[in-house]
Amino acid sequence: MDRSNKNDSDRGISESDSESETKPLLLGSPVGADASANMSEKGKDAVAVQFADDVGREPSKSGGKITGERLFVVASILVTELCERLTYYSVVANMVLFCTSELNFSSDDASVVTLVFSGTVYLIPVIGGYVADSLAGKYNTILGSGLIYVLGLFLLPASAVDYRKWFGGEEDLSIEARKGYFFSGLVLVAIGTGGIKANVGPFGAQQVDDLGSDAVQSFFNWFYWFINAGAVVAYSGVAYVQQEVGFDFGFLIPLLSMIIAIVIFMFAKPKYKHTPIGGSILTSSFKVCCQSINGCNDPSWSHAHKDHGGSYSKEMIEGVKAVLRVIPVFILVIVYWAVYSQMSTSLFLQSERMNISVGDAKLPAAMLNIFNTLIILILIPIMDRIVYPLLAKYGKSPTHLQRIGIGMVLAALAMLYAGMMEIIRKNDIRDNGYITQTLSKDEFNASKLTMFAQIPEFAFIGSSEVFASISGLEFAYTQAPQFMQGLIMGLFLMTSGLGSYLASLIVAIVGAWRKDEASDWFPKEPNNGHLEYLLFLLAALTFINLFIFIFVAKWYKYKKPDFETEAEIPVNPEDVHVYENNSYHDNEKKPLSEYSETSKL
Repeated sequence: MDRSNKNDSDRGISESDSESETKPLLLGSPVGADASANMSEKGKDAVAVQFADDVGREPSKSGGKITGERLFVVASILVTELCERLTYYSVVANMVLFCTSELNFSSDDASVVTLVFSGTVYLIPVIGGYVADSLAGKYNTILGSGLIYVLGLFLLPASAVDYRKWFGGEEDLSIEARKGYFFSGLVLVAIGTGGIKANVGPFGAQQVDDLGSDAVQSFFNWFYWFINAGAVVAYSGVAYVQQEVGFDFGFLIPLLSMIIAIVIFMFAKPKYKHTPIGGSILTSSFKVCCQSINGCNDPSWSHAHKDHGGSYSKEMIEGVKAVLRVIPVFILVIVYWAVYSQMSTSLFLQSERMNISVGDAKLPAAMLNIFNTLIILILIPIMDRIVYPLLAKYGKSPTHLQRIGIGMVLAALAMLYAGMMEIIRKNDIRDNGYITQTLSKDEFNASKLTMFAQIPEFAFIGSSEVFASISGLEFAYTQAPQFMQGLIMGLFLMTSGLGSYLASLIVAIVGAWRKDEASDWFPKEPNNGHLEYLLFLLAALTFINLFIFIFVAKWYKYKKPDFETEAEIPVNPEDVHVYENNSYHDNEKKPLSEYSETSKL
């Protein structure tokens, strides 16, 4: 399940006026290379919200108290997230079916549309984080993104309704016009959800940071629960309406859900805690690299150092280097996300051609995504509370990269099982005949095998998330200085989007050597081609990728996480710009205890 998953946040040093101690917005249960706890965020969605805007700060002590007003603020943000996730998953759940039944796309073209949209959604949060950090602030960015989101959602039902039935008259909208509405809507939805994804989690953590790290962890546990609640409603209830009632009503539901989200979010505005706008660590990191390259004339990190005529401290330069060190690992995770993206494309096409009926009732083909969520909910506490502590007790704790490797193996097994199931499904049609079933406006010749035979495919992918996605999240968290964690989490989230793009590229490549329908690896009609070849290819690519990953993992040397050290905060006070009297000025080397609560890096 789309999971979940960050981003550039306001950086700085903050201090309580009453207690003169730094306050974090750090969340979750941090895990070092040998620690046993596991972060409980949901895959990609979790990555998008894993870090609040507290980078560069020390662990907090509880300094506030829980009040009815505080609970109201937190509840408003959680319900906002539930509605937004319900909206997003409602849009993507049956996108392949909508493209084939309403827009007359072939199965492969519909899959490419879904993959490109999903990929874009997970690239835009980097921009959303930058806008919030440097230009608009988190609240304004979330609200503005929500309004853009709603505009896109207006266009989706406009692309689906039967205009003669709804408004009378003799003319209906042409297919080309419907495509125009649909794609315009998707662009706006991608911008909207990307802007929200980058900021709503950190903004929520910001509301409870003075209660201590336990309160922030509790917030994100509930945040995770609300993400899953929205996904379950979308993949079961809304997906059913789209498939069995119509996409006109099926797209109205996410529109109404997002409107409710905006109203609830705005209703609590007077009670939110806000932080002033500061600079972006992303921009600073680019400038460090540019100064170091020195126009390709004797490139050296020393060119960016203040002692050699540059503009940055040693800590900032080392932070950029730490981010660059993890890039090879992140690149090898892209193939994993390409496999993950199959749940909404090739595995969905397989579901359409299996028996979706239980008695006289028809279930939505997209409902199988729920089993991805369920296995995550079951496996996380087992690993977190039983397996990892037990391994740690005997000194056998797997490293982050070892766990990511396990996740890759499970993803490859999912593709192997799916490929074998495709062979079994087509053999069943050949030997026992087929049934005809209608999904939306499309008729499919389906195997008599129940679609629940696909559960292991989704369970394998869900299990892989617990290892590859969550451990990747922890790896990124522990291997960068605290003031760089927003940037590194943004890069990790980008691997998901690039994985979707890679999957669409693979579909295009296998389509290029198509000779006829019978030899096609991603056929327009899976009953006639060899979809299993594509699934086996993805499994093979994952194993090859794993082989390379093992060498990279052996080469990589872990750094000790900042939160496990007793060292000073890894920010050079000379790099701090102090926000006072509605303006910024350079630090005059004041002691840490004199920084105001609004200090920003």
